[in-house]
Amino acid sequence: MAVVSWMEILLLTGLVVGCYWNSLSCGFVFDDVSAILDNKDLRPATPLRNLFLNDFWGTPMAEERSHKSYRPLTVLTFRLNYLFSELNSASYHLLNVGLHSVVCVLFLRFCRLFLDKTSSLVAALLFAVHPIHTEAVTGVVGRAELLSSIFLLAAFLAYTRSNGADQSIVWTPIAVTVVLVAAATLCKEQGITVIAICCVHEVFVAQGFTLPMLLDTLLQVLRGKDGFPYAVLQTLLKLIVLIISTLLLVIIRVQVIQSQLPVFTRFDNPAAVSPTPARQLTFNYLLPLNAWLLLNPSELCCDWTMGTIPLVESPLDLRNLATLAFYSLLGLLAFHSLRHSQSSAKTVLMALSLIVLPFIPASNLFFPVGFVVAERVLYVPSMGFCVLVAHGFRIVSHKRHLRKISWLMIGVLLATHAVKTFNRNWDWESEYTLFTSALKVNKNNAKLWNNVGHALENQNNYEKALRYFLQATRVQPDDIGAHMNVGRTYKNLNKSKEAEDAYLVAKSLMPQIIPGKKYATRVAPNHLNVYINLANLIRTNDSRLEEADQLYRQAISMRPDFKQAYISRGELLLKMNKPLEARDAYLRALELDSTNADLWYNLAIVNIEMKEPSEALKNFNHALELNPRHKLALFNSALLMQESGEPRFRPEANRRFLTYVQEEPDDANGYFNLGMLAMDANENTAAERWMREAIRLQTGFRSALFNLALLYSQSRRELDALPVLDELLRHHPEHVKGLILKGDILMNHKKDTQGAKVCFQRILRMDPTNVQGKHNLCVVYFEERDLPRAERCLEETLALAPHEEYVRRHLGIVRGKMAAMSVAGQPLSPAPAEGAATPATKEEKKGGGGREEEEGRGATGSAGAGSKKNVRKSSSAESLGGGGNSQSELPDDSQADKQQRTKSKSTKEIKDIEKKRAAALKRLEEIERILSGCPTCCVPLQAALPAASPYRLPYLLRPLTGCPTCCVL
Repeated sequence: MAVVSWMEILLLTGLVVGCYWNSLSCGFVFDDVSAILDNKDLRPATPLRNLFLNDFWGTPMAEERSHKSYRPLTVLTFRLNYLFSELNSASYHLLNVGLHSVVCVLFLRFCRLFLDKTSSLVAALLFAVHPIHTEAVTGVVGRAELLSSIFLLAAFLAYTRSNGADQSIVWTPIAVTVVLVAAATLCKEQGITVIAICCVHEVFVAQGFTLPMLLDTLLQVLRGKDGFPYAVLQTLLKLIVLIISTLLLVIIRVQVIQSQLPVFTRFDNPAAVSPTPARQLTFNYLLPLNAWLLLNPSELCCDWTMGTIPLVESPLDLRNLATLAFYSLLGLLAFHSLRHSQSSAKTVLMALSLIVLPFIPASNLFFPVGFVVAERVLYVPSMGFCVLVAHGFRIVSHKRHLRKISWLMIGVLLATHAVKTFNRNWDWESEYTLFTSALKVNKNNAKLWNNVGHALENQNNYEKALRYFLQATRVQPDDIGAHMNVGRTYKNLNKSKEAEDAYLVAKSLMPQIIPGKKYATRVAPNHLNVYINLANLIRTNDSRLEEADQLYRQAISMRPDFKQAYISRGELLLKMNKPLEARDAYLRALELDSTNADLWYNLAIVNIEMKEPSEALKNFNHALELNPRHKLALFNSALLMQESGEPRFRPEANRRFLTYVQEEPDDANGYFNLGMLAMDANENTAAERWMREAIRLQTGFRSALFNLALLYSQSRRELDALPVLDELLRHHPEHVKGLILKGDILMNHKKDTQGAKVCFQRILRMDPTNVQGKHNLCVVYFEERDLPRAERCLEETLALAPHEEYVRRHLGIVRGKMAAMSVAGQPLSPAPAEGAATPATKEEKKGGGGREEEEGRGATGSAGAGSKKNVRKSSSAESLGGGGNSQSELPDDSQADKQQRTKSKSTKEIKDIEKKRAAALKRLEEIERILSGCPTCCVPLQAALPAASPYRLPYLLRPLTGCPTCCVL
């Protein structure tokens, strides 16, 4: 075996890098989305054993919707990429380019077995730059071809060492070959075909048989004239070992797919469901079409399904001539190579083996596959094509008068192919560029129109996307998916009537149920989403909830293992206030997929609705065991721990919120709840930092602004709270508790009675029945020494809250003071000349340290209640207290007398009074947190249900960021 030099390795590697370096700027497109972005098997949280239980796309092999493509070693390389760079597409493309370089070097070593040094290098160079390989190299999912080809070539090269110097069998290379064949098969199914290539090599190259010699030997044995020669027996023994190994691999492969072929539709492969002779004529015509792509790769297309290639329905179709010509040429080459024993014949025979044998599994001739033509499956057959071209070049270049022309032609061929490959890579930059380039080649494929529409839809360009989806319905009127796309786009454009009409058209195209026949065998499972999408649309109308439920149940009846129908129905049942039935729906879905973290999360939300917090926390934890980075489970489980009020949960809740903000660094709710936890733990510095970050991310964040002001008030930084309250009231001028807290600070700490009065009067203009605002305004009147007005005010307050003892007590104090002043002959109202009220020095404020979570209720209870219930309903809830729920305490009669004598007291006595006042301010109460009720619409707050996603995406219950009825935080 000729050795490949370092110069040749560097030449091939440099050429590959030169042709494919621009692929590093390409993203994940087409099948990459399902194989990489949506494949949970790449995530470190997924057990490694799942790679050997699921198909290439992450679907369990046992499920009927599985593609049955079993390639765990390829998925393992994707997982390694994810481990080092997560979803950075450049690293995935870089590894593909490196693998292609390795294939080129191994292919050069293969060529050295049958070609001279120059022509073998020409073959390797042509293989390195051939444009047909862009799908396999630039498309990330093409790695299956690359890895399989590496093991395929390595297995063949190992097998060529199985003959000893004395024609004996060397078993070690054979054992290595079997292992490498198994590895090639675990990368892609076509890897097993290398066994057939080894058999051809053993019989016709290693043993030197020709077809006439083989037939003559067989006849001699059958006639009994002679036994098998020793060399033939050795060959048979090696072939038997190879065949048995192949059978074992096939049996294992059949067991893996559980003896089920994947389900394909007529849209994937129209000829597969066509009658005879259209099916046979079309499949045979595809062979010369693939050969033409190798000869002339000028018009390449990423998708050849649906109407790309019209069916060959008649023997009189002129395209049958291409089929006859292809078979004639192939037969002549095979006949020539099998009849002669020259090295040239052996080269042609091995080239034909590389072209034909690896292509058989994708040819549709023996069993249908999910595509019509796929450029990436030509990766290995192109090796044989390159050998034939290089062999022809060697023959022509040996003729003196054609030598220069042959070199010129091969140089032009390599240059044009390299340029074409480089330019073709740009088509794979994004899904939009890829599918628009495909439409230039083929406009009869509705799938391409749909995919361009999807790309535009991802850019939120719904109007333009709709035009492509509508064109898809015109190209293929019976395409269910196209009508579903139209409906979804109309929905995104808020055209519900048009969306429903489109969904109804798609529903009408669904095959009717045939009793006793499985529905899934006649329609793609994704098409059943038409029932889900239509139900999700009409359930926005509360009067049609039962109709939506009927659609979900219809989908389930058609396919009892349709997991998505159970998930969507569970959401609907929650909306219909049927949590028990919703729980049953989710439990049924979990029976079908117990490793789905989203399902455990949704079940936890149901537990919350059923007032089962301990069960909810268990299910949240289960979701996080399956996916430690599940953002919604992290957030809501931490929130649930926080609501429990148990200090033992605080560290874990804090850790989960920290993990959440790592995943969602721009979500202000995460930082807000970290601040609330810090407030619970009396970590004021940390609480201030988190609240400030939440406000930075969300300008005017109502809850964060109020709680930051409250934090300052509780920390004796009342003057720092005022700018925060001003910002709060600038964004939310109706914020009652903010007004109360501001009024309290102005009156107690700024001695600004007029400013406090303005705050309390604003409250009463918005809500004349607000007991807090009314009572505190009464205190302002008392501070202004307008006792008759204070008396009338307190009487009105008592009428609003007749059971509030503190109001009755304060009214008694005012009346007692008025009686004392009347006896003393003093005026009951301030003199007009004073112009402003003189604040009382002994007035007390209570309730400065508590906080609530929502604004639905004012604190009308006793000022000394001091409840400390710590339950939070939503992520945007506000904590209240301090001035926010303060009832101003009036001094009694004895205090009033002392107040009149304040001016005559000494400086020391005045300081003593101030100390007593400061001590009184320390008697703070914490107002209980209100559990539910929107302050705007009074609708109970609960976890909001999302609109269902039309494709692929899980139906998740989102954390609440505002009232689902009025959207007020």
